[in-house]
Amino acid sequence: MSRQQLKIPVSSPRLLASAIGVAITASSAAHMAQAAESTESKAQSNSISLGATTVTGEQTEQSYQVEKASSSKYTAPLIDTPRSVTVIPQQVLQDTAATSLQDALRTVPGITFGAGEGGNPQGDRPFIRGFDAQADMYLDGVRDAGGQTREIFDIESIEVSKGPNSSFGGRGSAGGSLNMVSKTPKMGDFLNGGFTYGSDQTRRYTVDVNRQFLDTAAFRLNLMSHEQNVAGRDSVNYDRWGVAPSLTFGLGTENRLNVSYYHLESNDLPDSGIPYGYSNSSKTAVHAHDKPDDGGDSRNFYGLKDRDFRKTRVDISTISFEHDFSDAMTLKNTFRHGNTGQDYILTQPDDSQHNVNQFGTVWRRANTRVSTTETTTNQTDLFGNFQVMGFKNTYSTGVEFTREETRASSYTVSPNSNPNCTPDKVGNSGGQCTSLSNPNPNDVWTGTENRNYYGTNTVGVTKAAYVFDTIELDPKWLLNAGLRYDSFSTTANTNAATGRTKASNDSNFFNWQTGLVWKPLDNGSVYVSYATSASPPGGIVGEGVEGNGLIAPGSTITSDLKPEETVNYELGTKWDVFQDRLSLTAAVFRTEKKNTRVLTDSFTYENAGESRVDGLELSASGKITEKWQVFAGYSYLKSELVDPGKKGNRNGSINTTALSDKGNEMPNTPKNSFSLWTTYEVMPKLTVGGGAFYVDEVFGDTANTVYVPAYTRFDAMASYKLTKNIDLQLNVQNLTDKTYYDKAYASHFASQAAGRTALLTTSFHF
Repeated sequence: MSRQQLKIPVSSPRLLASAIGVAITASSAAHMAQAAESTESKAQSNSISLGATTVTGEQTEQSYQVEKASSSKYTAPLIDTPRSVTVIPQQVLQDTAATSLQDALRTVPGITFGAGEGGNPQGDRPFIRGFDAQADMYLDGVRDAGGQTREIFDIESIEVSKGPNSSFGGRGSAGGSLNMVSKTPKMGDFLNGGFTYGSDQTRRYTVDVNRQFLDTAAFRLNLMSHEQNVAGRDSVNYDRWGVAPSLTFGLGTENRLNVSYYHLESNDLPDSGIPYGYSNSSKTAVHAHDKPDDGGDSRNFYGLKDRDFRKTRVDISTISFEHDFSDAMTLKNTFRHGNTGQDYILTQPDDSQHNVNQFGTVWRRANTRVSTTETTTNQTDLFGNFQVMGFKNTYSTGVEFTREETRASSYTVSPNSNPNCTPDKVGNSGGQCTSLSNPNPNDVWTGTENRNYYGTNTVGVTKAAYVFDTIELDPKWLLNAGLRYDSFSTTANTNAATGRTKASNDSNFFNWQTGLVWKPLDNGSVYVSYATSASPPGGIVGEGVEGNGLIAPGSTITSDLKPEETVNYELGTKWDVFQDRLSLTAAVFRTEKKNTRVLTDSFTYENAGESRVDGLELSASGKITEKWQVFAGYSYLKSELVDPGKKGNRNGSINTTALSDKGNEMPNTPKNSFSLWTTYEVMPKLTVGGGAFYVDEVFGDTANTVYVPAYTRFDAMASYKLTKNIDLQLNVQNLTDKTYYDKAYASHFASQAAGRTALLTTSFHF
């Protein structure tokens, strides 16, 4: 077998990172106690608080409340920004023991995750307000492309912008976007570290060191090593390590230069999920409101240890320079080159031959992918404020040039031919078939896997210019506006044994937003807003399956190949209460995708479809009292496929016998979702907290025939400060050991979430 695309030597670097963590901890044990006593006289503002899994530097205010987003494109504080924006701060990440993007986003209702297979890659696939946002993620304001599972050991906060916002980030963003803010060097010296031991052999080590080596220059290094099995799941394991150095010159001066690098590797035995069962036992049954069927044991794992694997790699290099022309004008240039890749063969528990309900068996279908995405971006921003005609303007303008290239191929796995898994084939089919109720992941795989170097290379080029402005009409009225122009071209070259095909498209489009803000009091606002987004053909540049993809020359399919457009109408209010310690928000909205590409006749697609989401969102973040913090939200989403077009197969041929999806709910769109995380300082050294997370039933497909049930999950935590330099924190996630599913796929399977997980973290800081 050949698995050479992404040979990732994880073990040695991981052990090295682990050794660093253990060595620092062990060699510093005595020093910790001594340092704790010697620092008793330091000011309280210099103390550092550590959480369960990530550690940060000098944090003087441990509040869940955030007043302003990091991006200069937000030209007003959040309370005066006329759109729904939620910022997950470092303290929430620490207190909830989040280690990944998916962990972190659990605290924001209205976001679900979709599952991947081969064509739609494994990794983060969030749905925001019902719209796929897998290609709408940003790192420090620059698009973070490529299928990957994102870590947060080097992340300071996560900004969630809801509603169409192509004016901010360009193509896509129909339901919203995510921006991850990196940890950067600071003035002063500090050393933070943490090691987490937990159930299911969880071992996590983190180190965060900052050193100021000149009056205006500092270096920061974040290290992470993580390995774990998964509670409530047989055989699954995850193993990753990362390093993120950064260097800043000119801190506190008018010229600032930052150079950073980020590297992450993983080597996993991924979870293959649980197959959907059938409500009808007929051998020709079709799905009709069916949910996953684990055969009576939720621990069942349908993959093959002898065949399955997933390796990933992320490398991101960034150089940014800022210059202050004055207190009212700053120029920033960011140049980034990133490369992400993944290489996997994993088992999908396939039911397409009705093995589940005929024989109580499962076919182990192999899904494979070998892909790399290379991105080069140069983004220049000019921002500040000025007065004109008596009006104060807070502005941000800029240009962006980006080139993205994805090279996607696969493995040829044989046999992989959709067999009838009769009971006699269980354990006797070279690993192809297994039992639904008692699968054996240790079955010997007798087939072959060979690298298939045929595949598709997709290149996308973006040229864009944008401008944003908040105009203070008077102290009680603000006008916010933004406009962006994109020129996006994409080309896909597909190589196959039968020859080579090339498809391309050039799209030019404007997106804009506007909002009017009324401030009845200084601590509150009421707003109305309108915003648009555009999703051009080939917009995800080959890293997934999209509804508005390119059409190869010579195909029998014809299509308009126009950008899909989304609009959002929103009415909301924001208030800072309890002496401005607690931020409250409420919004009602309608999001419409008006010209979705849909099948209108056999082999003919037109931009004629429409889908709609009407919703309500509420949130609270900050301190109710000096000792009581809360981070909570509620989302109601009423989705509808207003005009889904005609039903057809993957080749674009109409299925005249299929029921129309018209009027159905959109996939991955829960009607109700709720999250609450709260902590209370019982005494100066002891804090306790907990969380409750509810998500309604979610459909996996547009036909609404497969779904994952609603669930409620409870978490708990307690932290204790042994000294000013040493903290202990205990987190118990999924306290009641609830069996639930956190990812729904359109066919065949859903992904099961982890069971009860206990994590005990020791953190030190100097």
